[in-house]
Amino acid sequence: MIRKALLLSATSAFLTLFTLSGHTEDRVVNVYNWSDYIDSSIIDDFTKKTGIKVVYDTFDSNEILETKLLAGGSGYDVVVPSANFLARQIQAGVFQKLDKSKLPNLSNMWDVISERTAKYDPGNEYSVNYMWGTVGLGYNVKKVQAALGTDKIDSWDVFFNPEKLAKLKDCGVYVLDSPADVIPAALKYLGLDPNSTSPDDISKAEEALLKVRPYIRKFHSSEYINALANGDICLAIGWSGDVFQARNRAEEAKQGVEIGYSVPKEGAQMWFDQMAIPADAPHVADALEFINYMMTPEVIAKSSNYVLYANGNKASQQFVDKAILEDPSVYPDEETTKKLYTVAPYDPKTQRIITRTWTKIVTGQ
Repeated sequence: MIRKALLLSATSAFLTLFTLSGHTEDRVVNVYNWSDYIDSSIIDDFTKKTGIKVVYDTFDSNEILETKLLAGGSGYDVVVPSANFLARQIQAGVFQKLDKSKLPNLSNMWDVISERTAKYDPGNEYSVNYMWGTVGLGYNVKKVQAALGTDKIDSWDVFFNPEKLAKLKDCGVYVLDSPADVIPAALKYLGLDPNSTSPDDISKAEEALLKVRPYIRKFHSSEYINALANGDICLAIGWSGDVFQARNRAEEAKQGVEIGYSVPKEGAQMWFDQMAIPADAPHVADALEFINYMMTPEVIAKSSNYVLYANGNKASQQFVDKAILEDPSVYPDEETTKKLYTVAPYDPKTQRIITRTWTKIVTGQ
């Protein structure tokens, strides 16, 4: 009995020591992603499959995420910045390189998308695409028909042609308050390189935008969603996902508002939201397992089916709802995809020019 008691005591002491050393600590991954950007059942399934608990927080702007990342010690293991923010965060040393040997599902990724994200993350060393979309034109089908005599928009000309935009002034035009999205669109419309940093080219884009400035009601990067959905405006330069959200809200409201979205034939900018691991992430192994799980074709397809965004996983497309996969506003056809462009982050000198230019455009002075 004494030996048994001593054995139990020793076992208890060992288990206590083992626990204090952290070896029996529950596995966890702390994820920070955009609001309403995942099917919650995916998180539950991941925990059931791996035993790793997911602490899932959300944000609604890149600026909020960037502030936390640059301050350090965020405690997050996986974050999802947009690529243009990711690029400068990589330069700031915010992220760690991915151990690709722990990410076998990288083989499922779509080379068309990976080639474009490499502009922001050379070699895709620090990030993996989660979702992507375009910058285009959201519009009220009936109001555009009444003003322009057409119920379909397929060109930037409807915005950059002063005569046409003037006809839409009364029903309302909103524009993203985002020079990195709008100025490249102007350059593209003018037949110039959307990546141009030439002061002369930027001046030409400024001139084109100032010509249509009198017909723009507001510059804002989120208010156009409800404005479109409620029928308060008839045209917006916006992000594809936001316009789809407006479309869904309009359909739910059943007030007869029909929202369309166009990737202009001249070409449009692609945006990318990327999964990355902060340099000071506390649970790197669990973070890698989470990212790899998200690259499982059936899993990321489930997410696309929920949020109505395209993803960068080629193997997932057989599991994406047919209606989504065949919707050219979500998954542009091959010809349209070739016309989509990416824009590199501006160098400090160009950024100062862009900032001054944008101030003149927004103020109209």
